[in-house]
Amino acid sequence: MHAPGIWGIIIVAVVVIVLFGRGKISGLMGEVAQGIKSFQKGMRDEETKPAQQIDAAAKVDATAQTEKKDA
Repeated sequence: MHAPGIWGIIIVAVVVIVLFGRGKISGLMGEVAQGIKSFQKGMRDEETKPAQQIDAAAKVDATAQTEKKDA
């Protein structure tokens, strides 16, 4: 089997445009881009979250050690 030629690719592209229309394809690409941006934002939030959790855990440990010394 061989790779599709330029005419095969053009025919497939025309069929896709006829079936879905330009508006639907543009909307779909916009939704994909929005999903990627939201994923990247989530990854940035994940990177900052563990540092905050570590700080909170250190404060709890320090408080527990101070209470043990006082007792």
